[in-house]
Amino acid sequence: MRPSHGQPILIIEDSDDDYEATLRALKREGPLANPILRCETGREALDYFAAMGTDERPRPGLVLLDLNLPGIDGREVLTRIKGDPRTARIPVVILTTSDDDWDITRCYEAGANTYIKKPVTLEGFFVVLKTLREYWLEVALLPRDSAEEGG
Repeated sequence: MRPSHGQPILIIEDSDDDYEATLRALKREGPLANPILRCETGREALDYFAAMGTDERPRPGLVLLDLNLPGIDGREVLTRIKGDPRTARIPVVILTTSDDDWDITRCYEAGANTYIKKPVTLEGFFVVLKTLREYWLEVALLPRDSAEEGG
């Protein structure tokens, strides 16, 4: 089995409170082997992906993406990630407050791998993130950069 340990998780989230809650929830079951990276805006995320591949900006194994970002929103970030051959294989989990059918449909059509509505309660959020952690970081095999695969 090829573990996802060590592959960074990129959280694209503008809310400090939601970011901190996400960190707490991911680490609640114990330490993560995956480094956590953060972008606070859509522009910052697109700049990250443009410079991806350096030591300062490693290729993420998983992206947690909020839709409601200032400036360039998460919908546009998703479209650009999935439209670029260098980043299209990176799994993107939408983690947002929107449960609008249009958003859900549009995100899946753009290539989102999962769409999760943030629960209202902190305990509900912890349960959702525990399941996310178990699946994406312990069960699923994440794609590696083609350079890591030898071609």
